[in-house]
Formats: sequence, structure tokens, C-alpha cells
Amino acid sequence: MATRLSKLLDPARITLAVQSTKRTNAINEVAKLLESHPDVANFQGFYNELLARERLDTTCLGNEIALPHARTEHVRKIVLAVGRSTEGVLFENSNQTVKLMFVLGTPKNNPTDYLILVGALCRLIKDAASRDALMAAPSPEAFIATVQELENKILGPEK
Repeated sequence: MATRLSKLLDPARITLAVQSTKRTNAINEVAKLLESHPDVANFQGFYNELLARERLDTTCLGNEIALPHARTEHVRKIVLAVGRSTEGVLFENSNQTVKLMFVLGTPKNNPTDYLILVGALCRLIKDAASRDALMAAPSPEAFIATVQELENKILGPEK
């Protein structure tokens, strides 16, 4: 299991210009980046569970970050897509504006890796300087490089 977010990131699954300003549309826009992922067995099933989880309770973490996610049988391994919005997306269920969205799908039978990954994400984004660096990344490749840099600072150099 990759306990580092950077190992799950792929430039093709990062959008730095989310167009939608409404929560469900924005989640759809970012989730669709996973539609062709080889570890997504059934995208529509995954997406339906993602929305069902979002209806249960907000996935906003504060600081303009949201983690729409689903623990589901529709993914074979943990999958991740990232969306960034300079304008912001209103998550009306928490009355928060979100600028960074991490859409996560994780197999139902693997809660430990999911919790490790969410913990790593929370450590990564807790500092304003780290969030600013992610917001400033000019390309998906630079976004991934920034994540790697932050992980090395927080978790130490990768072994």
C-alpha cells in the first residue's frame, strides 16, 4: 500500500481548473477523472456510492479542503483524483467553500490503508503554507512534485 499520496497521483487525474461551482457537479467533474482508471471496476457504482456518502455528512475538512470518498466494492485498489478551483465550490451541506478536492475510492475490505492515507493527507494540508503551495502549483506535474516535497518534509525522505 502506498502510504504516500504522491504514489497515487497521476497528472491525468488532476484538474487544476474545476469549472463547476456547485458541489455535485464539481465532484462529478473530478470523479470522472477516475472513470478510465484500471483499478475502478465499475465507475457508475463507485460514483453512486461517492454521492451517497456525501449526502450522509459533509466531507469538508475545513480550510477550503474536501475529501469526497467512498469505501466500495467497485474499486480494486485505492484510487485518487484531485480537483482545484480558484473560484471555489460551495459545499452547501456544510456552508463551506472548497478550493481543493481529493476524490478517493478505497476497497471496502481495506479500512487500514484508507485511514493511513487520510491521516497522511490531513498532516499534509494542515499548514497554510502547504495549502498555498498546492494552490500555486502551475501544472499537475508541479502539484505532484509539491505533494512529494511536503511528504518528505512531514514523513521524512522516502526509503
